[in-house]
Amino acid sequence: MKWADKNRKRMHDNANSIGNLLVEGFHYLGLFAIGAVTAWASVMAFKDMIDKGHASVDDILLLFIYLELGAMVGIYFKTNHLPIRFLLYIAITALTRYLIGDVSHHKEPNIGLVYLCGGILFLALSVLAVRYASYQFPSSKPIDSSGEVVGNSDGEK
Repeated sequence: MKWADKNRKRMHDNANSIGNLLVEGFHYLGLFAIGAVTAWASVMAFKDMIDKGHASVDDILLLFIYLELGAMVGIYFKTNHLPIRFLLYIAITALTRYLIGDVSHHKEPNIGLVYLCGGILFLALSVLAVRYASYQFPSSKPIDSSGEVVGNSDGEK
């Protein structure tokens, strides 16, 4: 029976190793693809601005969205944690971009303007709540793909 248990454990360890390799490979492939598409989209948006000969506030805010997406991918690549605050910042920037475009193209304000401003306020309060919660109730220390603790200041692992 020891032989069977030993082989079962070895098979289980091998399956875990292969599964982890495939999952991490897909993880990195996806991150590189998202990063590349974000960079490509930002370059194309910048090229369109150059072709137009000027940049509007909408265009600049769009570049900020791409910058935040790129930063989010970089942080996720380094820490294997997705900072929800970046998603909230992107949503705030997107709503602000929409608000500016809506106000500049439509003369009369309507209830949609109030909804848009309420959405921005709600997202800003969400950022505040997330920051307070992460300060008050810190999560476990982030680890990288090799299992090492990331950002440990006291030198322990």
